[in-house]
Amino acid sequence: MICPYCSHTKLKVTDKRPSIPKGAIRRRRECLNCKKRFTTYEKIIQHDFYIIKKDKRREKFDKEKFENGIVKAFEKRPISKEKIDKMINEIEEQLRKKGKKEIKSSVIGEIIMRKIKKLDNVAYIRFASVYRDFQDIQDFKKN
Repeated sequence: MICPYCSHTKLKVTDKRPSIPKGAIRRRRECLNCKKRFTTYEKIIQHDFYIIKKDKRREKFDKEKFENGIVKAFEKRPISKEKIDKMINEIEEQLRKKGKKEIKSSVIGEIIMRKIKKLDNVAYIRFASVYRDFQDIQDFKKN
């Protein structure tokens, strides 16, 4: 680690604590040369896993795509960003704890739908209508 201000390598940690997302450590550091302080975050690098799509294609897990799909369901809903982020992190952690290199998209979709339903029924309907590819109200009533 080097100081971002003077590039000196002698630093001391003045404070450390767990951070969100879970698994990250926030550290306040002070440069022993220039005395300036800065914050760093340490996070364990997660190994990638693959999603097995309905058509049997394998696709690398894309956290951004995963998050965007969930966030879109909550658009203009009275749920805080913190609650949505917490749910996203819980789902990702649940998927990673499975310890599998490949997970079916149907398994992921069901986990997401259960979690969304606990937070907001409208967001659940929005997500389900896209995930289950409802074409009209009859499709929705069947499911």
